[in-house]
Amino acid sequence: MHYVIIDTGKSGLFDFRPARQCDHQEFRIMTAVLLNRRAFLAAGGAAVAAGAASGLIVPAQAAGLQPTRSMRGGSNNYLPNAPIVERIGGGGFWMSGTVRRAGDGAPLSGQRIQIWAHTTEGHERDRHSHGATLSDANGAFRLEMPQIVPAFGQPHGHLAYDSGDFETVFLRPVMSSASDKTLEAHFVLQPA
Repeated sequence: MHYVIIDTGKSGLFDFRPARQCDHQEFRIMTAVLLNRRAFLAAGGAAVAAGAASGLIVPAQAAGLQPTRSMRGGSNNYLPNAPIVERIGGGGFWMSGTVRRAGDGAPLSGQRIQIWAHTTEGHERDRHSHGATLSDANGAFRLEMPQIVPAFGQPHGHLAYDSGDFETVFLRPVMSSASDKTLEAHFVLQPA
């Protein structure tokens, strides 16, 4: 199949169309360049690469760091105001992550993160299975807890940011294996 580059007549907008779909009365042909599929894809790839190299195509940076959205099921068995603790239960498993501000990605220190899960020592609905910690100067947090075990077929944890300076976010990350000894979750918070 061959393609034609077409000037749409709208302030420099161009279109690529299969040659057989072109109505030459409706559009002015910018060039009489006919491209086969391979040349068309190569030209498009080169244009994208040139734009990315020059910094013209950088949508993720242009929009800034997007806020984390709450995950489905993240708030299950949430108990407000869990105490800040050094460790939940006997420990042996580490939940960790980071807290950053949406937009510029700056680390957020002193942010309260609540953590709970179904573990070897209790169900996720049990108050003693809940605890909270604060993020450090680098926005990192870490809390030791008992080994997470599968609930509803999946080994998973629950985390929440619910302190009020930023929008509340509930996360429910799933472990890749029930034998994992760590789980990470990362928050990007939007001001409330």
